Amino acid sequence: MIVRARLDAEMVRRGLVSSRREAAELIEIGQVLVKGSIADKSSRLVATGDPIELQGPPRKFVGRGAEKLEHALAHFGVIVINRSVLDAGSSTGGFTDCVLQNGARRVAGYDVGRNQMHERLLADPRVQQHDKINVRHLKRADLPFDCSLIVADLSFISLTKVFVALASVGSAEPGYDDVELLVLVKPQFEVGRQDVARGKGVITDPDLHEQAIRDVAKASQDAGCKVLGTVMSPIKGADGNTEFVMHAIKISDAGAPQ
Repeated sequence: MIVRARLDAEMVRRGLVSSRREAAELIEIGQVLVKGSIADKSSRLVATGDPIELQGPPRKFVGRGAEKLEHALAHFGVIVINRSVLDAGSSTGGFTDCVLQNGARRVAGYDVGRNQMHERLLADPRVQQHDKINVRHLKRADLPFDCSLIVADLSFISLTKVFVALASVGSAEPGYDDVELLVLVKPQFEVGRQDVARGKGVITDPDLHEQAIRDVAKASQDAGCKVLGTVMSPIKGADGNTEFVMHAIKISDAGAPQ
């Protein structure tokens, strides 16, 4: 009997990728070949003997999310060199990888899941990863060191519910008097359920994009921050959703207990 498995799981088993999420990202951009043809679904069943190949140039980062953050760093001119960073929603470590490659001194990663961080980053002494933690409940005393840069890539929760926590845990550090935040705004998690259902999970209406940005900007202001700008991500998010990176600076402690 021929044994078959999901393509993403089989890629992990063969050591082609470190996680099913990484496999899904490569499949989404057409860089996975099964028996010489481009695979289009992570759920595709493959036999243990089917040839699986990766095409395209070697990946610079462990996850596609890093490309969204790197674009924003360049667009806003945010300096990362020798900075301590909090990565909220660290997952496989795309944002963590990005800031490290841009000169960050160290990173404290937090994720509600577990065992998702890429092994290369887990082995990096500059990274302290904390699993099974909801960033909504973070306090400054929970952090292993002061972080003057907060980056966030969160899913299945609105940024309006976590901005106070994100802003409150940030603090100045030597060389950086200001606390800056770069958060990924995902309209599919910011607008109403009816709007999400209408588009089958994909938000294409520019008015809804603007609404999502306004709502997150208001939450930023309520958390004691000032929005300095918003830029569209150069690549799409899950299911083809348009996403945005918002740049804010903390101007007061207006939120949660420290």
